[in-house]
Amino acid sequence: MSIQFSKVGFIGLGKLGLACAEAMAKSYNVVGYDIYPKTSDKIKISETLEGAVRDADIIFVAVQTPHDPVYDGSQPITHLPNKDFDYSTVKSVLTEINQYSNPMDPLLVVLISTVLPGTTRRELRKCVQHARFVYNPYLIAMGSVAWDMVNPEMVIIGTEDGSLTGDAELLKDFYAPLMENDPRYAIGTWDEAEAIKIFYNTFISTKIGLVNMIQDVAMKNGNMNVDVVTEALANSTMRIMGPKYMTAGMGDAGPCHPRDNIALRYLAENLNLGYDIFDTVMRAREMQANNLACYLIDLQERHDLPIVIHGKAYKPDVDYVDGSYSLLIGSYLTAHGGNYIYVDPLTHDHLHDPYPAIILLAHNRQITYGYTGGSSEQDLYFIPIGGTIIVDPWRTYTNENTNIQVIHYGNTRPNR
Repeated sequence: MSIQFSKVGFIGLGKLGLACAEAMAKSYNVVGYDIYPKTSDKIKISETLEGAVRDADIIFVAVQTPHDPVYDGSQPITHLPNKDFDYSTVKSVLTEINQYSNPMDPLLVVLISTVLPGTTRRELRKCVQHARFVYNPYLIAMGSVAWDMVNPEMVIIGTEDGSLTGDAELLKDFYAPLMENDPRYAIGTWDEAEAIKIFYNTFISTKIGLVNMIQDVAMKNGNMNVDVVTEALANSTMRIMGPKYMTAGMGDAGPCHPRDNIALRYLAENLNLGYDIFDTVMRAREMQANNLACYLIDLQERHDLPIVIHGKAYKPDVDYVDGSYSLLIGSYLTAHGGNYIYVDPLTHDHLHDPYPAIILLAHNRQITYGYTGGSSEQDLYFIPIGGTIIVDPWRTYTNENTNIQVIHYGNTRPNR
């Protein structure tokens, strides 16, 4: 056992917490505490929170952040008002831990509980001002907690600025003797770590909802075995079951995808499924385009520059504008009174004499085609001049010209 961790405090010994604490006890001296009486033959149980916290080298907090019980999904809930998690318990526990932390020798507090993006920075960190703090949500499930704990797909670690701090390194060292697999470590800001955890779960929910919708179509349409369809999709590892399309940027486009979703809206209505995932997908696509257009309009109003959309076709190196996301953004720019033009040699839209402008890099060969090599400049249809603001929704563009501002849309870290 490492001398760094002579005592591990674990607060919150519920259905998930106790199994995690007992897994840690295979390598460390763990002292746990819960507001409700608990028993364990693997860890020591303290009668007070202070007893678990005092003299600990590291403290894990795994208390609940529950919803109102009616929101558990066991009955219809979509008609109910939207609600955040209840953070009262975790705030109370962190505040009490703070009382036992010496600012001159601060405790290391690791929060495991699930929270929405922004919660730690906005509400929780201030509860433990006298302690060091790391956000470290777990990917564990009921029924397999002990196994999930030591065989995670990844270990999520959030620090204030997203860097691999000394405390993050210390946490990696802590997990090293526990892990039975060789997990990857995803290091980000508190906000990014919160988002990784919550969107990991919602990806699963969305995936289940989509395949179950295929099941509904099979029942309503007839002459279909849902397993034939889902197996064909499950084995499609080039685009569907793989990292493809996992880079945020411009929206879905082209002569197939948008129209397919529109047609499936009709199918959902015609088969009387009772719901329409495709309408939600298409509305999200449109509102995402509107959000980007509004961002460009805001820049235009602040800097008094015209907008140039770099790429009019639906993707680079083609002349097709069918389903073009660039045109969709243009429609919203028009609606908001924006001044803009397109530049794309294959659609015969040229900029013969470059001028200072706000340039939206709609096209990116590296992302679209997996192109590697060359430079950012080689992907441009013209060379920008000083005074230009480049808005890159793909976050890959680099520029040495200090007279050109580059905004990586989607990256709001202060140190970007």
